[in-house]
Amino acid sequence: MLLKDFKLVVILVLFSSITAWAQQSISGIVTHSETNLPIENVEVFDKDSGMQAKTDATGFYQFETSKTKISLVFFSYEFDVYEISADLNAVNKIDAQLTPLSVALSEVELFARKTQVFELSRLKDVEGTAIFAGKKTEVVLVDQSMANLASNNARQIYSQVVGLNIYQNDDAGLQLNIGGRGLDPNRTSNFNTRQNGYDISADVLGYPESYYTPAAEGLGEIQIVRGAASLQFGTQFGGLVNFKMKKPNPDKALELITRNTLGSFGLYTNFTSLSGTKNNWSYYAYFNYKKGDGFRPNSEFESKNAFAHLGYKISENTSISGEITYMRYLAQQAGGLTDTMFYQDPYQSNRERNWFQIDWLLYNVKFEHQFSETSDFSFSFFGLQASRSALGFRTNRVDQIDSMNERDLIKGDFKNFGFETRYLNKYTVLKKDATFLIGAKYYNAHNDQQQGPGSANKNPDFNFYTDDYPNYANQSNYDLPNLNVAIFGENIFYLTDKFSVTPGARFEYIKTQSDGYYKEVRTDGAGNPIFDETVYEDASFDRSFVLLGIGLSYKANSSFEMYGNISQNYRSVTFSDISIINPAFSIDPNITDEDGFTSDLGIRGNFNGLVSYDANVFGLFYNNRIGFVPDVLPGNRIISKRTNVGDAAMYGIESLFDVNIKKIIGLSSDFSLNYFVNSSFITSEYTDSDTVGIKGNKVEFVPEVNIKTGLKFGYKNLLGSVQYTYLSSQFTDASNSVQSGISGVIGQITSYDILDFSLSYSYKRFKLEAGVNNALDNSYFTRRATGYPGPGIIPSAPRNWYTTLQIKI
Repeated sequence: MLLKDFKLVVILVLFSSITAWAQQSISGIVTHSETNLPIENVEVFDKDSGMQAKTDATGFYQFETSKTKISLVFFSYEFDVYEISADLNAVNKIDAQLTPLSVALSEVELFARKTQVFELSRLKDVEGTAIFAGKKTEVVLVDQSMANLASNNARQIYSQVVGLNIYQNDDAGLQLNIGGRGLDPNRTSNFNTRQNGYDISADVLGYPESYYTPAAEGLGEIQIVRGAASLQFGTQFGGLVNFKMKKPNPDKALELITRNTLGSFGLYTNFTSLSGTKNNWSYYAYFNYKKGDGFRPNSEFESKNAFAHLGYKISENTSISGEITYMRYLAQQAGGLTDTMFYQDPYQSNRERNWFQIDWLLYNVKFEHQFSETSDFSFSFFGLQASRSALGFRTNRVDQIDSMNERDLIKGDFKNFGFETRYLNKYTVLKKDATFLIGAKYYNAHNDQQQGPGSANKNPDFNFYTDDYPNYANQSNYDLPNLNVAIFGENIFYLTDKFSVTPGARFEYIKTQSDGYYKEVRTDGAGNPIFDETVYEDASFDRSFVLLGIGLSYKANSSFEMYGNISQNYRSVTFSDISIINPAFSIDPNITDEDGFTSDLGIRGNFNGLVSYDANVFGLFYNNRIGFVPDVLPGNRIISKRTNVGDAAMYGIESLFDVNIKKIIGLSSDFSLNYFVNSSFITSEYTDSDTVGIKGNKVEFVPEVNIKTGLKFGYKNLLGSVQYTYLSSQFTDASNSVQSGISGVIGQITSYDILDFSLSYSYKRFKLEAGVNNALDNSYFTRRATGYPGPGIIPSAPRNWYTTLQIKI
């Protein structure tokens, strides 16, 4: 089917679903019955149709309904449920006061009290000082997930986020690797990754890789905004991933939660958190420890992660908070495999001297002030001091036995700081509501990248031995400072009570610099140098540009919304594209930045609490897409080259349907039963390329079929889930290579499917969780690594189990 015909059919289907009802607005304030203070994140439900709204920091909620009589339920975990009925012909403002719980309930008892039955939510038009109207948004409610949180199992945590392509190559979740719509999943580098609203990657522009991932056990929710996030949250094609930590317990001075997990392959984790509120002070902190042997030889790891949040409420309208995060982990890396090695034994390893170490320190101070009920201001100062060190034996022959000579060492030091400030104002135009947002971001980074000879030992020694190995070929040392200044703005215009238009713009100034050298050394057969040249480079690249976008939203009623958006995107060349010498591939010296745009058109809603749905068509269009193509070197030696391959287009259908079977068949409140199916069907092609044989090829990292489906069930304090995942085959280079040859770097990732089970049981302050991942024990891989932890095929885990004991005091 042609692209235009495909879009036309889907648009007709979407528009044919629209019906209109008369709407009435209902709003109110929710407060604490003893202190009269506003309560945030109270969920407001219509008893018939499910959740309608959630209170903000001022306790305010608002939604529209077509009903004239309504029964509302106000829910918060730490308060008694409050119910009220009202005739909307007589009143449209309903306030509520909630009473703190008089007894301690188990988590499942709390879950059973909760009216909402769907694991995935969406962002409101306005959240804090951010605008999300007309955008494709998804919110993972982590506390409702049955995923293996102890190991950050992304396949399970993001099971209801449509179209994600996930690398699954470690059993502890030390790094998050998600992509989608043809974006490389490697360390989530095509998303702007944030924690509580501030950047956490190595360098947002020059090296946007996320070596640090927050502990899932400490998360409240994960917010995901697709490509239209380029206007408010950076220029990336993927959009935004924002990890929101759990909030301090508002009703206790001290709450302690400890979780201990045992699993296959020597896995042990501990997660311990402290939380509480006293007068105007609040805090949340945790420590997370992980260690294990890994599911392959030579893959042991140990990780330590600490997080602390401290907040102070200066007044009713003003607050300040500070956060600090530290993570350090050391992992042995078993190396990559060729296709032949994988099919001989997918869990073998011929590397015992490869190591990887991360030190990650993040800090943030945030000031928030509400000038009035219609005006909000926020200022966030953030910074990073971090390093990553990769050490090992690398060669373009993956099956080559380790020579036991000096190892290749790559070290990166990242130091950056910045601030982001936002002002949001709600006003009226011609008696219609409108919301205006303007913001600015300043980002200053100074990074060092060094490559050279490491020791010839087996231990994780991250020191350079240049004096011992002066003729080592892969040597470089670069200073890589970056400066980024951005100004952005969006405005929601409510043209009618149902229809809104949200135009936006972002101005970017980017200055990237590179000052350093690399050595080119050639030796004879005896190892004597016959050519030794040091090449110095001092380059500076300034650019400025404007990104534009627009979002549309039509809310027929509280159960149905149609949305659409289009937004421009931009991605800078990264450090690894220009400064790291890799024997497995070469880098085009003329490689340059990527640009393009993304678009979405879809419908979403919640039909009478029976079905939560979101279905959309999307398009992602790349100019100068970076990827791999074959390159012929002198002597007719063929190697992969990383370069601007050409222009590419990806488009498809994505959908999520979550069905409340319990309500359909009329089960009692002791039961819960949901079925979900998450699917994406994508077509892609290179539309133009200067490289022969590329035009018309499929785009890499695009499985044409991506399905995750499952059943979530429960009886009283017992909960369980079954999840099935299937991805069709995908290419990893623009030439659409099927076999990789000696390097294992490029080639096809074959189709795979996975079945997971999980259970949990709660009793008073105790909770026991257990599960089996990859229950069918399939041998598969999701990644061909170009560098560490490879190069080559990186296998995924075989069948494995875990069990977790949680104690809450």
